[in-house]
Amino acid sequence: MQTLFNYIQAGGNTMYILLAFNIIGLTTIIYKLIQVHYFKYKQENAVKEIIDNIDKSLSLSMQKSLIEDGIIIKVSSLDYGLNTIKTIASIAPLLGLLGTVLGVLFSFESISKNGLGDPSVFASGISLALIITIGGLVVAIPHYIAYNHLASTLDKIEVELKKNINNILFKEK
Repeated sequence: MQTLFNYIQAGGNTMYILLAFNIIGLTTIIYKLIQVHYFKYKQENAVKEIIDNIDKSLSLSMQKSLIEDGIIIKVSSLDYGLNTIKTIASIAPLLGLLGTVLGVLFSFESISKNGLGDPSVFASGISLALIITIGGLVVAIPHYIAYNHLASTLDKIEVELKKNINNILFKEK
């Protein structure tokens, strides 16, 4: 049984690229999860800050527009970094596919040089193809899951901000 490091080495440069993407992506995911959790914990402060920035002498439609802008600014600050996760989730399977194509190419090159007399010549290229394909999927799947979770959480935060701000403003009137 090979170790993870042996698989990474066997996959070559493409696996090292996938490993770098995975480290960057997982670091970003952890940071975003902490940031979003902290924001949810301190959400009342954000609501208060948005409401405090509204000039009550303005028309109701202008106040609503300023509230929407305040919510967008708050949610956008949380949104920063999600594109990194999404990009890694999108690129990783493509790198895996690149590995598949390279492995098959190496297999056919080996066959053209050595013939079909030794099946291990063909098998090594196919093995390379499968290792990199698996690597691409192993990187992509958790990034897709994390991106979808964070994006839906941000949508929920936006709805909660609107609801909480409306509840406070309508209680005042």
